Amino acid sequence: MHPIPALTTTDKAGRYRELARALEALLEGERDWLANLANTAALLWWTLPDINWVGFYLYRNGELVLGPFQGKPACVRIPIGRGVCGTAAARRQSVVVPDVDAFPGHIACDSASRSEIVIPMLLGDRLLGVLDVDAPVLERFEETDRQGLEALVQILIGATDWPSNW
Repeated sequence: MHPIPALTTTDKAGRYRELARALEALLEGERDWLANLANTAALLWWTLPDINWVGFYLYRNGELVLGPFQGKPACVRIPIGRGVCGTAAARRQSVVVPDVDAFPGHIACDSASRSEIVIPMLLGDRLLGVLDVDAPVLERFEETDRQGLEALVQILIGATDWPSNW
């Protein structure tokens, strides 16, 4: 078992840098995609404040399918282009939503979620899936979160062997 790191920096950007080092250490020596997704979701769950769901949706057969996560049971399949996750996947760009009620077509898997950020996982031009993080407070996510989570996703992608059949 790996210990949960105590993040000591008070500024958000510094905390993401500490979290990046912790993720690198956690994934060191392990290349399995399932193990790495599961451990990354757990690390984020235990270290990011004010969130109520974190996990991955994997791109399979033209849609996003629920992968490893932490939080309440979630929607299993999301069409590309639908909801925040499907929109991020279709655009292949991160999407920050300050108020999910104001996002057209938002998929409410947990009615307690008020804001959301979704980071696409790209290996070159290949869509692997998305990282989805929900929060029970409005405007939880900002530019620093987007940059920090994108950096963490890059660490995860580089540390992992991905199946060629999805």
